[in-house]
Amino acid sequence: RQPAPPFITSTLQQEAWRKLRFTAKQTMAIAQQLYEGLTVGDEGSVGLITYMRTDSTRVARSAVVEARQFISDRYGSQFIPPHARSFIRIAKGAQEAHEAIRPTKIWREPSLIKPYLTTDQFKLYQLIWKRMVASQMSAALFDNTTIDIKARCPDSRTDYLLRTSSSIITFPGFTILYTEGKDEIKEEEKKSSLLPWLEKDDELELLDLFPEQHFTQPPPHFTEATLIKMLEQWGIGRPSTYAPILSTIQERGYVIKANGSFQPTELGIVVNDLLAKHFPDIVDIEFTARMEE
Repeated sequence: RQPAPPFITSTLQQEAWRKLRFTAKQTMAIAQQLYEGLTVGDEGSVGLITYMRTDSTRVARSAVVEARQFISDRYGSQFIPPHARSFIRIAKGAQEAHEAIRPTKIWREPSLIKPYLTTDQFKLYQLIWKRMVASQMSAALFDNTTIDIKARCPDSRTDYLLRTSSSIITFPGFTILYTEGKDEIKEEEKKSSLLPWLEKDDELELLDLFPEQHFTQPPPHFTEATLIKMLEQWGIGRPSTYAPILSTIQERGYVIKANGSFQPTELGIVVNDLLAKHFPDIVDIEFTARMEE
């Protein structure tokens, strides 16, 4: 498994929601403070991160060299890939005027500057720092095992094929420092467990059967992370407008947030229906995306 690229505005907002439960507005406000500069001991006032409104995953060569040197000194040469990683990103309307969001100095570890930051500043800086360093670390290696089990019903003499699989990590790579959060955990991942040691043609004893019925679930309500991801995929808005969009729909009472998800209000449904009925071309998602271009 390969590490994720350094943050851009949208992925920072998504990950800050997943891991820290920061709203997009809160994330950008804290990132602004880290960018503009804070007093850090003898260093005085220093900017701790690069510009936080960007859609580029490009990283300055000097920062890549510094990150690789840090990884080598801290974790050992086995945690560095043979060649420095560069990330190419193709997104609708991407301008790539700035590089990715990263610490201005890799050696400025979160633990060293924690006394000079507020709790929220520290949490966000640590997230940005870990993501940047992990992006230049070796891949994580897994051993995947799949077992096919032949079974026969003695009454009907019908043959069945049962299958189970599991994976174990053999080399942690970048996961020793950071792993990307997920919006939804798949059912298989929740149930994942280690398999017993088996040889081919081993006879197995059936202990029990667990009949389960699964229904197709409707798409879940948007969270801050998934809505920003959708806006980016459709090319709606810019890195500087994702947070204001989310704030506006809440301030106008079109949606409320319940259990971390956006729920449409009666007002929001009425406004949407009226706009869709009388101005279908204007509220069309593709039209909005084309306007951004």
